[in-house]
Amino acid sequence: MKTVSLHDSIFYNGDCITGAAARIPDNSVDLIITDPPYGIAGDTLHKHYNRDEAFVYDGYVEVPPEEYADFSFRWIREAERVLRPGGSIYIVSGYTNLVDILNALGATSLREVNHIIWKYSFGVFTRRKFISSHYHILFYEKPGGRRTFHPESRYGLTERDEDGRSPNNTDREDVWVINREYKPGRLKNKNELPGALLAKMIQYSSSEGDLVCDFFLGGFSTAKVAIGLNRRAIGFEISGPLFAAKTAEIAGLQPGYLVSSLRTPVTSSIINQGARWTSEEIDHLVREYHRLTAEGMTKKAIIARLGEELGRGRWAIEKALKQAGASQETRMTRSQPAGRRDGEPGEEQTSGPDAEPPPSRKPGVVTLEDFPGERDA
Repeated sequence: MKTVSLHDSIFYNGDCITGAAARIPDNSVDLIITDPPYGIAGDTLHKHYNRDEAFVYDGYVEVPPEEYADFSFRWIREAERVLRPGGSIYIVSGYTNLVDILNALGATSLREVNHIIWKYSFGVFTRRKFISSHYHILFYEKPGGRRTFHPESRYGLTERDEDGRSPNNTDREDVWVINREYKPGRLKNKNELPGALLAKMIQYSSSEGDLVCDFFLGGFSTAKVAIGLNRRAIGFEISGPLFAAKTAEIAGLQPGYLVSSLRTPVTSSIINQGARWTSEEIDHLVREYHRLTAEGMTKKAIIARLGEELGRGRWAIEKALKQAGASQETRMTRSQPAGRRDGEPGEEQTSGPDAEPPPSRKPGVVTLEDFPGERDA
């Protein structure tokens, strides 16, 4: 099996199943991103796409449909073996043989994290059915270790756009809208994943210096982006002509060449994130919430202000107020008809010899028992 070592990365020209078994140690890979053959006669896709095959590399190796289930089981079993405990794997798949990949994953110890939908533009035109314009991305982890996931690698948790929405939340939803890359007049592989898609997975699920593996290198897109983001790469490509052409391209890359193009997230330090609430904090929270509400400040502004004062996130503040009953009391006060006072007709009486306070607290008193193990989201 031909081997090429470049930029602290290593690539093999051969079958990934037997190659991985012989060349990659157990529990040695941090992240796997791979786009296996789809088992849909990929060597004849030019009949369906408006594409000049003169600009597509020869040597694409398809998997016969009748062999796809066993093929999937064997390579995914190797992927499970080489992935470190806590490591992640992303598998890009069409829907035709998706069930075979899911069944193969179900036969391993790997656990599902997300089933992501990648939506792209310009699917194959059809007249008698809806146009398919998405792929599935199966995001799984190997149990036994801490999984790498950087939630602020692209957008800060507290960032807001001009409409007040969270770009972080949008970016981490499980439907990704990323267009394919078109390379008219340039040589390409049968089905290359866009760099933006690969960068997103690599940024969230790995750190600099981590080892990123692609069992089906194809156009070496995963390896290029990994090296460009200062990761190490390893993988297999069975096609000789494609392997020779793409390793030559890899040789011309500068490690880290993509880093300068990355967006810098705006992050803020939430100093008390994850810390338990103290009784003093709870008292201050409830007291200030009622005071600021009485002054006419909006709930959104109050939460932002108290979050800064207490070093807590927005969701932690909202949850604490809800458990303290402060938000509900404020709504009831604001909606009470003008001129009516406590104890007047129409309001339930809570004073009297038979009245009892709620079992969780005395009237008007908030205690730490109301916040058992409460932590910031």
